[in-house]
Amino acid sequence: MKRLLTSAAALAVLTATPALADAELYRLDASHSQIVFSWDHLGLSTTYGMFSGFEGEIMFDADDPANSSVSVSMPTTSMFTGWEQRDAHLLSDDFFAAAEGDVISFESTGIEVTGEDTAAITGNLTIGGETVEVVLETELNAAGPSPLPQMNGALVAGFDATATLSRTAFGLGAFTPFVGDEVTVNISIEAIRAADMEG
Repeated sequence: MKRLLTSAAALAVLTATPALADAELYRLDASHSQIVFSWDHLGLSTTYGMFSGFEGEIMFDADDPANSSVSVSMPTTSMFTGWEQRDAHLLSDDFFAAAEGDVISFESTGIEVTGEDTAAITGNLTIGGETVEVVLETELNAAGPSPLPQMNGALVAGFDATATLSRTAFGLGAFTPFVGDEVTVNISIEAIRAADMEG
C-alpha cells in the first residue's frame, strides 16, 4: 500500500475479532521504520523532522487487505529535526507542550483497497489529547518470506504511505501563516510476523 502516516514506544495491542479471523499479527521492525514530516518556513525553505525507532502492530491479512488494521504510537519527546534548539521549541508550550510519557498515536478504523497494492487507511490520529480522523494513502511494497538467511524464512511486509495534516486541527497552529499550517508526512515501515519472531 504507497503514500501515508502513522507510530512507537507505548502501543495499544490489537485483539483479533471474528472479522479479523484470518489476519495475522505483525510487529513493526523499529530498525527499518521511519516517519518523516515537513512544513514550509516563511515561504523560504522546507523544514524536516523525524520519528524513528518506534513500535507498532499490524493485523495483516495478505489475502484480504481490507480485513487488516494498524495501531502505532511514539513518544512525543522522541521528535528529532536535526537542531537541538528547534526541537526544544517544538516541544515547548508554543507547540506540543510535551511532557515525559506523552505519545502520538494512530489507530485505524477502516481500510479501502484502491488498487492491486494500494489502499486508503482511515484512522484516528491523536496528538496532545486532540484526535482527528486522517487518511493515509498507502502502498504495499512487498510481502512474503524474508530474503535474509538469518531470518529463517520469517514472513515480512513493507509499506510506504503519505498524509497531509493541518497543525491547527490539533491545536498546534502557532505562528501561522509564517510557519506553514500544512504538514506533509511520509512513512516507510517494515513489519515481521509475530509468530516468526517468537518461534
